[in-house]
Amino acid sequence: MSLETHYPSSCPFCRICNAYPASTPSPVPINPDATQVDPQCHLILSTPHVLAFLDIMPISPGHVLLITRDHHEKLSDVPLGPTADALGLWMPLMARALAKSLDIEDWNVIQNNGARAAQVVPHVHFHFVPRYKEGRKEISGKGHVDMGMLKSWRMFGRGTREDLDDAEAVLLAANIREGLRKEYDATYTDRLKL
Repeated sequence: MSLETHYPSSCPFCRICNAYPASTPSPVPINPDATQVDPQCHLILSTPHVLAFLDIMPISPGHVLLITRDHHEKLSDVPLGPTADALGLWMPLMARALAKSLDIEDWNVIQNNGARAAQVVPHVHFHFVPRYKEGRKEISGKGHVDMGMLKSWRMFGRGTREDLDDAEAVLLAANIREGLRKEYDATYTDRLKL
């Protein structure tokens, strides 16, 4: 199987996978270089099978994408085995890390399959979209975020998305990585006890 089969050069998520090999010794990198790809990638997680990073057009602050390392266009294309297992392991850890790191009680996990289902990048990915409490002080320092959007239940209100601010993203990604590292360490320690 060719490298192009695993990482098609036309796929932006595959370019991210190429730029960020699996992190060692921990799958949660300490201080990854966001400038290894353009636009910048604010990496949260890098394992042999999945990666996570901040969405460059977030619906709300802390919007994270969890993707497969190998290129699969739709969820139905992911074979049973290590990649499917990794998705099953990291999805609840990511949810807990976001809830604790961002002090949220609610979030969406969204996964689209195909153009008619609003999939923009044809590479399997899950959106973790934090939903903030009404009246909560906004994380963003830009002041452009519509507070109504933060309390809404809209899934993909295109008019309310704006470019990720890289300076803010550095701090946000570090906060989420720390939360994910804590969740991973606690889970890994519990598994060793079994």
